[in-house]
Amino acid sequence: MDVGGDSDKEFVGYRGKALAFLAKSKASVGDILEAKTEWGTVIGTLVPRYEHADDRHVVLKLKSGYNVGIAVSKLRSATVKKSGERPAFSSSTPPSSSGKLPRVLVIGTGGTIASRVDYRTGAVRPAITAGELHSLIPELSEIADIEPEILLNIFSENIDPVHWSKLAARIGKAVEEGYQGVVITHGTDTLGYTSAALSFALQGVPIPVVLVGAQRSSDRPSSDGTQNLIGGVSVAALAPFSGVYVAMHLGEGDNEGVAVHRGARVRKNHTSRRDAFVSVGVPLAAVWRPTGLEDIASDLPGRGGVEPSGGAQGGRRGGHSRFRPFPRFDNRVALVKFYPSMPATLIASLSKMGMRGLIFEGTGLGHVGSKDLNAVKAFVKGGGLACMTSQCINGRVNLNVYDTGRDLATAGVIPLEDMLAETACVKAMWALGNSDTVEAAKEKMLENLAGETTPRRFPG
Repeated sequence: MDVGGDSDKEFVGYRGKALAFLAKSKASVGDILEAKTEWGTVIGTLVPRYEHADDRHVVLKLKSGYNVGIAVSKLRSATVKKSGERPAFSSSTPPSSSGKLPRVLVIGTGGTIASRVDYRTGAVRPAITAGELHSLIPELSEIADIEPEILLNIFSENIDPVHWSKLAARIGKAVEEGYQGVVITHGTDTLGYTSAALSFALQGVPIPVVLVGAQRSSDRPSSDGTQNLIGGVSVAALAPFSGVYVAMHLGEGDNEGVAVHRGARVRKNHTSRRDAFVSVGVPLAAVWRPTGLEDIASDLPGRGGVEPSGGAQGGRRGGHSRFRPFPRFDNRVALVKFYPSMPATLIASLSKMGMRGLIFEGTGLGHVGSKDLNAVKAFVKGGGLACMTSQCINGRVNLNVYDTGRDLATAGVIPLEDMLAETACVKAMWALGNSDTVEAAKEKMLENLAGETTPRRFPG
């Protein structure tokens, strides 16, 4: 059955069998339906589907807040229990600025954290005005004067060094413009890479730069986006420290806490849990709760107006005059995870592709197969930057224990202590992009520039 004309507007995203069923039931998007299936009765609000969805399911939003998709083949009938209005969004006017709250720039990159559903596509539309953001999360207006800006609109897996450079340059300008903090909404899949990249590009940044994401979509009762954004804005506006951080849900059972992670030491360790992000080898920078910031680490840059030195990732809170970003990245770096039977020709192939840097994620203390050694030597001799990290989440690389490690060190492979492999890859891109020679890049790889490595502790 084909339903055209004005009728299409009543069934946004539905077509084929699903559209025919709804038209026969005289139901419209927004109506509350009683749907009888072969296993029982389901009552919920008919919600739109995105335009490329299949034509075999009808979607109802249950009273619990969850959506359920029901196959048309399983539906016996549907009765309109109550007519409803089509979903619509209207923004409210945020309160006028008093000039007393901190100014916070909220940069959108395409993540779903501060978005609303676009019912034409089923995707999310970012909140692009202060009014929209205030309508979605009015609590933000009590914390800071929010100024949203959409800089990117892409999935996080498509963010690359070009986008890191664009973000770093925009944040550098934001410092000049007098913002007291910056929040970046970002998809979670590559959030750790971006936080590491900005940690190097924004060394000495005198304000908090906080990346936030959401593991659960906004239409789910367990969504963490609103809480993460409130926590992130609070850190950006009010924290006594500076630098680059990630603000994400504290614990799966903690519905009020947001963990504040250091930008170069954070990793996504779970595909879907709200507390997926973990600080590896270091304590949390701080914890945010509705009552304020708690457990603030004593070694954070800018705390109490103390200018940091050696290995700090930020500058004096509010000291804008001397800061400038280093936003260049060279994407000719490969992250190579060693595995048994890895062909030795892989390294040579990467070299022929024009790679300037190789970050090895080796086994244990930092090893690759002996058959790979000659290819590694050739890569370094040809002017390449080769560094070693470990596949182990905890502990550090040591190339002095076994023969393989000593051979790699002799070949010119740089051990990177306990640096996370992902952070090392990003750092190599940054080091090569901001160095005139590979030797200068090697020196940068050995420096602790943004808290990416931790001090060696004995024993262990």
